[in-house]
Amino acid sequence: MSKSDKKPAKPEPARQELATSKVTTAYEAARDKASGAVQSTVSLLESNPLAALLGGIALGAAAGALVPRSDKEKALLAPLGDKLAAAAAAAIAAGREAGAEAIKGTALNKDTLRDQVTSLLGEATKAATAAGTAAFAAGRDKVSG
Repeated sequence: MSKSDKKPAKPEPARQELATSKVTTAYEAARDKASGAVQSTVSLLESNPLAALLGGIALGAAAGALVPRSDKEKALLAPLGDKLAAAAAAAIAAGREAGAEAIKGTALNKDTLRDQVTSLLGEATKAATAAGTAAFAAGRDKVSG
């Protein structure tokens, strides 16, 4: 009988127990990690439901963009898309109109708003310039001093 004809020896009981113990430990660690991930996800969803909703919508949109549409889907969904586009356009127009009406009754008008925004941007530019100059001077003093 040659070596290739021999049947492999059965592992000793101690090795079997060690292997079983390692597999059990790895399984329990994976189960604990999965349970922890579920707990943290649930906690995150409970504390930020709006963020979770927006994330789900974004994920669904990304998945939908990656999956090609069939001709039948296009034919069935085209009317819905048209309705949604029309509703969005109407909502934007209504919002624009309501905003214009709200501004009409106040001292705010297009020219006043433009002047205020220009003034605000000018002040922000001055503040940024002053901060940049101070930071540059402090850095220069630190390097040379």
